[in-house]
Amino acid sequence: MDRKPSTQEALIYLMVIMSAADRDMTDAELGRIGNVIRTLPVFEGFDENRIIEVARQCQQRLQTENGPEAVLDLVRDAVPEALHDTAYALAVEVAAADLYVEPEERRMLQIVRSRLKLEPLVAAAIERTAQARHRRAV
Repeated sequence: MDRKPSTQEALIYLMVIMSAADRDMTDAELGRIGNVIRTLPVFEGFDENRIIEVARQCQQRLQTENGPEAVLDLVRDAVPEALHDTAYALAVEVAAADLYVEPEERRMLQIVRSRLKLEPLVAAAIERTAQARHRRAV
């Protein structure tokens, strides 16, 4: 498990850590992760049959001492800087999947923003578009 994850694996790690931030990985979040992997260009060529394997690798890493910090460091190091905004967008997408962002998820998003060194306006724009996408008709 010392191997550095690929960019795609690191993005999955980030979505898993976001889903687990509030200690409750909901069906909506897991469904969103699968949908993102199947549809977004950044995952082109990724073998969908590996989703569970990669999620388990992430969970194993999370169980180690300083697990969440170490996983976030892996994500930062494995994802090219040009994809940091994409990584944050995926984290926001998972947090918004169940239509309510828990306080723990908000905190994790702050940590991810900081780790990826995202500009505040870029992060705000990503968050706003997720809100717009997930809004229901009244």
